Amino acid sequence: MTTPASPLPQPRTSLVLAIFLLPLAAFFLRLGGAPLFDVDEGAFSEATREMFERGDFLSTYLNGENRFDKPILVYWLQALGYLLFGPTEWGFRLPSAVAGALWSYATWHFARERFGASTALAALAVASTALGPFAIARAATADALLNLLLALALFDAWRHLESGRRAPLLRSFVWIGLGALTKGPIALIVPGTVSLLYCASRGEWKRWARAVFDPIGLVIIAAIVVPWYAVTLAIHGQDFIDGFILKHNVERFTGTLEGHAGSLFYYVIAVPLLLLPWTGPLFGALRQLRGDLDTGVRRFLWIWAGFVVAFFSLSGTKLPHYVLYGSTPLFLLIAVHRNELRRVPLHLLAPTLFLALLPALPLIFDTLAASEAGNDYYRAQLALALTEATPEYYLVAVGGLLAWIWLALRWNAAAWMKVGAAAVIQVIVLAGVVVPWAGAVLQGPVKEAGLLARKTGEPVVAWRYYAPSFSVYRQAVTPDRTPAAGELAITRTDRIPASGVVVLYRKGGVALVRKLPD
Repeated sequence: MTTPASPLPQPRTSLVLAIFLLPLAAFFLRLGGAPLFDVDEGAFSEATREMFERGDFLSTYLNGENRFDKPILVYWLQALGYLLFGPTEWGFRLPSAVAGALWSYATWHFARERFGASTALAALAVASTALGPFAIARAATADALLNLLLALALFDAWRHLESGRRAPLLRSFVWIGLGALTKGPIALIVPGTVSLLYCASRGEWKRWARAVFDPIGLVIIAAIVVPWYAVTLAIHGQDFIDGFILKHNVERFTGTLEGHAGSLFYYVIAVPLLLLPWTGPLFGALRQLRGDLDTGVRRFLWIWAGFVVAFFSLSGTKLPHYVLYGSTPLFLLIAVHRNELRRVPLHLLAPTLFLALLPALPLIFDTLAASEAGNDYYRAQLALALTEATPEYYLVAVGGLLAWIWLALRWNAAAWMKVGAAAVIQVIVLAGVVVPWAGAVLQGPVKEAGLLARKTGEPVVAWRYYAPSFSVYRQAVTPDRTPAAGELAITRTDRIPASGVVVLYRKGGVALVRKLPD
């Protein structure tokens, strides 16, 4: 007789509950603790604020000029945050935080159906604590929302592929349509190509074609997407085509937009960094790639991740968060292979180095401020680093590092659980003190200048300086032009003329000045 294998130990109820609440802690803890970061957060938030100022909720404007960067959905959701909390950091970031939490729970639900409850909890922990999702789900931009919709679309695409049921296929069309209202054609490209590559790998071309050209599905997408695009085209005509379709989609892929260039291997480096502290387990999962390709759902996940990395590596414009569109399958694959990790000390190296970096950031920023790196404006901003670093900053950052070292050395647990502990500490330190401190250093002067300008009640112009969050805090449009005599202007300290202005406010690299008569 053989002795039956002992069942795997199940996590305690308290641990299950703690992991299940992780997304709420990761994405909502001190959500409004830092000023809006320019350029992106400031631009999205100001465009939403101007919807209320203009009474126009179909078109977006930034400081009075057409803004065609993104479609309308994220602005509508930010408008709800505005109605609930006013023009605050919390209100503008709320849609992203909600999207981040739903993204994590959708990943958990998909994993639970296919890999079991324990793997689902591990996937939830990865999704809600990795550095990349943490960053975008706390930012007033469209990226967390798009990631949620892409994940939902591809999860339902797989449910259709594995079962043949039509309901998940039609749901997938809903998510794709909403994605196209969030960020445009990329919401169609990723699900369409990933499903094509998977079906092609199995020789099921006709099956893919039947799914993609499902008549009811196409009607669903058209019903969601066409009304806003048609109305916007009717209102703005060629300007919309040139601004949104050509500049922010075609040119973004074929050329380098706004100086965001990078090599072909940009995302090979970006992915491990965006998945901190899960970098070691990511490499552990990569070692299982060949075997995974023999399993349907795992093959689908690797194709998803691989396509996104390849596609954006070929793009002329490179930004780190683009590759997060392929991070969801990596959350799942890391969780699936969490118990197969070897060389435990190597897996603990990345979280150790990252947590050790955080207490040193103020000194690093101050050192950069005293160097010749960058330009005068950024050096002036970084010079605030030590001043803005409170005792609380060092207490939490150093305490987090020491707690991690103790756990790494003394806690008798599996490697992935230790990395999970580091991930929780990382979230607490980043959300609790690092992000608010970085916001005070990089954006604090902009916010203070905006609030001061608001008190004056006078018109203000942006003088050779682009910081859209200034308009949010000032609660008024700030035209981009040279000030007339007597006018106030927001500008950079390294661009203040030697004479002809009175400086009303100056901090870091930011100044609020009044132009004197000639």
